[in-house]
Amino acid sequence: MHISVSNNIREGLMARDLTYTRNIGIMAHIDAGKTTTSERILYYTGKTHKIGEVHDGAATMDWMVQEQERGITITSAATTAFWNHEGEKYQINLIDTPGHVDFTVEVERSLRVLDGTIATFCAVGRVQPQSETVWRQADKYHVPKIAYVNKMDRTGADFLAVVEEIHTKLGANAVPICLPIGAEDNFEGIIDLIAMKAIYYDNGTELVNYEVKEIPAELLDEAKEWRGKLLETVAEFDDDLMTKFFDNPDSISQEEIVTALRKATINMSVVPTCCGSSFKNKGVQFLLDAVIRYLPSPLDVGSVFGTNPKTGNEVERKPSVSDPFCALVFKIATDPYVGRLAFMRAYSGRLDSGSYVLNTRTDKKERVARLYQMHSNKQNPIDFVEAGDICAAVGFKELRTGDTICVEDKPVVLESMVFPEPVIGVAVEPKTQGDIDKLSLALSKLSEEDPTFTVESDQETGQTIISGMGELHLDIIIDRLRREFGVEINQGAPQVNYKEAIRGTYQVHETFKKQTGGRGKYADIVAEFSPADDGVTGLQFIDEVKGGNIPREFIPAVEKGLKSSMSNGVLAGYELVAMKVRLLDGAYHPVDSDALSFEICAHMAYKEALKKCSPVLMEPIMKLEVVTPEEYMGDIVGDLNRRRGQIQDMDSKGNARIIKALVPLAEQFGYVTVLRTLSSGRATSSMEFSHYEQVPTPIAKEVVERQGRIFIGE
Repeated sequence: MHISVSNNIREGLMARDLTYTRNIGIMAHIDAGKTTTSERILYYTGKTHKIGEVHDGAATMDWMVQEQERGITITSAATTAFWNHEGEKYQINLIDTPGHVDFTVEVERSLRVLDGTIATFCAVGRVQPQSETVWRQADKYHVPKIAYVNKMDRTGADFLAVVEEIHTKLGANAVPICLPIGAEDNFEGIIDLIAMKAIYYDNGTELVNYEVKEIPAELLDEAKEWRGKLLETVAEFDDDLMTKFFDNPDSISQEEIVTALRKATINMSVVPTCCGSSFKNKGVQFLLDAVIRYLPSPLDVGSVFGTNPKTGNEVERKPSVSDPFCALVFKIATDPYVGRLAFMRAYSGRLDSGSYVLNTRTDKKERVARLYQMHSNKQNPIDFVEAGDICAAVGFKELRTGDTICVEDKPVVLESMVFPEPVIGVAVEPKTQGDIDKLSLALSKLSEEDPTFTVESDQETGQTIISGMGELHLDIIIDRLRREFGVEINQGAPQVNYKEAIRGTYQVHETFKKQTGGRGKYADIVAEFSPADDGVTGLQFIDEVKGGNIPREFIPAVEKGLKSSMSNGVLAGYELVAMKVRLLDGAYHPVDSDALSFEICAHMAYKEALKKCSPVLMEPIMKLEVVTPEEYMGDIVGDLNRRRGQIQDMDSKGNARIIKALVPLAEQFGYVTVLRTLSSGRATSSMEFSHYEQVPTPIAKEVVERQGRIFIGE
């Protein structure tokens, strides 16, 4: 027998039953209707009493001024709501993530801590580029999904076409659990393929705005056909069901279908797919029931595994209050009222407000001053947090995104997150001298919040360079500097974050010798520099010194010198992506040699050898998708060719043509404006980072000379 969650919240003793918790996110391509769906979920769960609309700038989950003005989600907002399902009260911790590719870090870090997700698709746009990106991110973290096809009321809406594209483009086993009744202006409701009932919605905003009726005669055959396909799919995951399916499909109960479908969803074999129109308040309650039925609770996800930082042994943490506390910090945010907020997902144990935890990265104790349950940008204070919860805390001094916090005597490090490197930079300076300190403080706070936003000083020019994932990303950062931190700045033109690589091999013999009247400096090394092996980034260092010609204690200094040198390439001062160095031989002086001498010698060898290793410039290549009416195809393709674009694919979707291309980022500044002009405002584009590629020599020469350097050539 289940105990209702409301009776199971204890006054300090009994732990909550995690069967009734769902940690979910909403992810999608931009404009698929994630935030509108979130607003309806908040309304129908009783969390808000008025529906906020994105187009009015009043959405609860889009609380930032920039989000309200632009109608897009920039930062992932967290909230907790409750939903009554079959007589039980369930807690849903919901995160609404951005759709724009510039804010992909927000999706990445949210998926890292979620147990399930609602992948939202537009019934007209279908599977779009960013849908593919977020789907891959969810696969990376093994997050089960439900697909929700939104905007069924729009002209051109086609539910089954989206289901087909989820199969073909995402390689996922999408299984409809409902069918639409009508589409476009005639979208009236859905057919529940499990209960075999029709649900008709009105456009009102009452909490119960639907009626359950019999399936209309003209849709009965189609409903039976799709129910048969649903049964056939779920029967593959349950031997008893398979027997029943072949003997007598009508004997399969609703409970058996739901149980088998839940099991298949949690092991990521199946994606239950439903539809609706969030804006017209149709299909959201059905979606909430599907979240409860098919997406996993923390108990279904099971234990997490980490490493003991002291012994290196694997450590298991069960989703239970009785296990030692551990949590992963997935986001840092600055709140004007409470200060620095650390968002965390608790995986095991219990943490009381005011207690101390260990930060395993710094190996220091930190005090948790206060704990909050989040509702968008508002905080409700709570006394403690338990396994399975998502909350925010204040009081931490040195926490960063990806840090593990745990009890001091049972340390564990959970797998952290890897974020993409920024591809575009802009030089900034404050408009007034008095704002220098203010700017520096603001930038350090923003880079703490966002791991894909970096700040560095150009050593040659003294300029402050801020880097991010795209023009929109940096626009928002600059806007936030002005509004939140009150810093007015001047900015330069956007710059591409180039990198450098080497194509050749060279052996160098370098000696560093310095006499200063007392003890001198001496180091001698022989090393071979070459491109790193495939798939290796950074320094691939191989020590092949024989016979103690370089004492063991100086070898790490050589490696350190090489590593630090890689941040400054020999062509134009950009970071070197990767290289392999074999340390072959060397010599030392019993008195004058020390670690610093070998570090300096390694740096000199790097500068000498790299000039002879055919250095080349590498540029970020972007994956571009343009959707355009047929008549503008020629002009758009011609323009892409002028931008050094490589057309990968052309496709049709209704009356629109889809062009997929790889284009260097350097050629894409201001592209949206050009595209509007070429297509009279009717074409749209989306772009995401793909990979780094060698810059053609004439263009590399221009870039290097722009940096005030002499081009070495190939």
